[in-house]
Order: sequence, then structure tokens, then C-alpha cells
Amino acid sequence: MLRRVVRRLAEEKVAPRAAAIDEEDAYPWDLKELFAAQGLLGAGVPEEYGGTGQGLPGVCLIVEEIARVSATASLIIAAQELGLMPILIAGNEEQKQKYLPPLAGGEKICAFALTEPEAGSDAGSIRTRARKEGDKYVLTGRKCFITNGGIADVYVVFATTAPEKGLKGISAFIVEKDYPGFSVGRKERKMGVRGSPTAELIFEDCPVPQENLLGKEGDGFKIAMATLDRTRPVVGAQALGIAQGALDYALGYAKNRVQFGQAIASFQGIQFMLAEMATKVEAARQLVYKAAFFIESAVQKGGASREEISRYSSMAKLFASDVAMEVTTDAVQVLGGYGYTKDYPVERMMRDAKITQIYEGTNQIQKLVIARSLLGK
Repeated sequence: MLRRVVRRLAEEKVAPRAAAIDEEDAYPWDLKELFAAQGLLGAGVPEEYGGTGQGLPGVCLIVEEIARVSATASLIIAAQELGLMPILIAGNEEQKQKYLPPLAGGEKICAFALTEPEAGSDAGSIRTRARKEGDKYVLTGRKCFITNGGIADVYVVFATTAPEKGLKGISAFIVEKDYPGFSVGRKERKMGVRGSPTAELIFEDCPVPQENLLGKEGDGFKIAMATLDRTRPVVGAQALGIAQGALDYALGYAKNRVQFGQAIASFQGIQFMLAEMATKVEAARQLVYKAAFFIESAVQKGGASREEISRYSSMAKLFASDVAMEVTTDAVQVLGGYGYTKDYPVERMMRDAKITQIYEGTNQIQKLVIARSLLGK
């Protein structure tokens, strides 16, 4: 039922806006409000904190269906889930009661701020510093490539409180947009997911109340990794949706495009391409939802190790994003010259697919996570 409702919403309200969002590179506030009104921004949040309690499988389903028509629009849901997840995982009751209801209801937007110019895949190289001064922490440093940067009301920021301890010295803080010393720097000009702002964050002696520390000092890296374990399948679902949308369009085009006196769908070369595309998409779907249900069950009931959770999460993200890139590339090929133009959506889908192989951990990092899990490292 949820899939039917979201698909109808996506086709009627999102699809007509998709090309314009990409062309204008402007955040679709109208769609954010629409999703908030439908309770979609709080799908992953329990009901006691203002959400609808759909859990990880529900979030994946919502993101997949919206990504079929617009990757940027689906990122409204995915980025909110990523931003609020550290609070859901590590927040105390007071923090959850204060921040989760307005985030789940869409009254506020959130962001996850881990990456820095010198700390991308190597999170241990974080240089943003948080020094304790009385009843507050003072943050100094820069973050980059932050989704929702500049429009978010609440940021979960990772900074080192003990540089000499490396990963064990990283802590996590809830930072509100109007804190003094916090500003937004350069907005990135991106190849894909245009309309979703990605920006630099600047902290210049930014005071953060000590009650906004998530967990304990030194818990930051653990919180970040636990968050990504729960959200990488959502990126997999986004990639899956992009791939499904590209397959749907290529299939319809092949049935109607006539060459040599017949529809190109009648040619075996095209048929084989479509067959491979459909098989890859379905394989990705099975893995994404296997991971989502496995992780949700592990979180609710236990019984799975952190390594198992990380492995399924990374496999889903790795495979689905590679499939998205392959399928969208093939969809452009099916359309030929038309596929290479902005008049047809597969060009946009191909550009959008690429980021799914990069953010929330590059696919090379996912392979490391999977291998280390298998080898017991």
C-alpha cells in the first residue's frame, strides 16, 4: 500500500517537476512541504518521537519510488534520514524529544557533517576541533560536501576533542544554524542531483552547549559508522530507483522507436540489453531489501554482529549503485543520440546515478568494509 501511495505521489507531483529542478538547480521547497505533509520525512522515526515508524525498509521503499522520477527529490528524504540518524541512535531522551519531532514533521531540516577537505574516506584525519570551555564546547574548522548545507536548521557535526587519540578522539555535536561563529561557505556546482544543495560549513570559535554532545566524548566515530550502517541501504534504494526509472523509460522508447521499418525492441541486440538491465535491477532490489530487513531486525531484536550489519549495508550500497551506473549508461545507449540530450530524462538519470557510487563512502571503501567483515578484521 505504501508503495502504491508513494508511486502515485511521485508520478503526479514529482515527475512533472524533475527536469526543471535539475535545470534550475534550486531546492524544491514545494516538494519538501508535500513530503512533510504526507509524513514521509519521519518514516524512519518511531511514533513516540513524531514519526510514522515505518523503519528502514519503509524509508528505502519511499526513496526508491521517488528516485524513479527524480533523484534530487528522493534526496530530500534520504538526507533527512541521514541527518537525524545520529540523534536517533545516540541521543539521550532530552535530545530526542527536542530535535526528532520537528525533524520528523519536516518543520526543520537536518544535515550530517563528517567530511572535510583532508578527511574524506579517511575520517580519522578530521581537523575540526572542539575544545571544552566551561559549560560549552567551542568548534573551529571546516566541513565540505555537506548535503543540505546552507538550508538545514540542525547539523550533526563531528569534531575531535582529543586529536592525539585519532579515531577514538572524535566526538559528535548537535549544532543549530543560528549559533554564533557558524557560517556557510561555498556551494558546490555539481554534475548530478542538482537542486540538492551541497556546501562548505565554517566554524570560527562556534560555541555549542555541552548538553548538545551526542553520547560521550570519543563516541563520534562509533556514532558515525553506526549511522552509515543504517543509511547506506537508503543510498542503495536511491540507486535502485534511478535504475528502475531508466529501465522503464528505455523499455517504452524501444517499443515505439522505429528503425528499418520496425520497433527497435524487435532487434535481438536491444532485447539482450533490456534483459540484462532488468535482471540487474531486480538483483539490486533483492539485495537492498534483504539488507534493510536484516538491519531493521538486528536493531529491533539483536542477534547480529556489527560486522554482519556493516557487510549487508555496504553490499547493498555497492551493488545497487554500480547497477544504477550500468543501467543508466545502457539506457542512454538504447536512446542513441536522443539519450544524450537534455530533452530526454535518461541523460539526467545517468548524471544522478554517479553520485551513488561516491557519497556515504565510495564503493572502494565499501569493498574494504565487506572484505574486512568476511576476514574478521
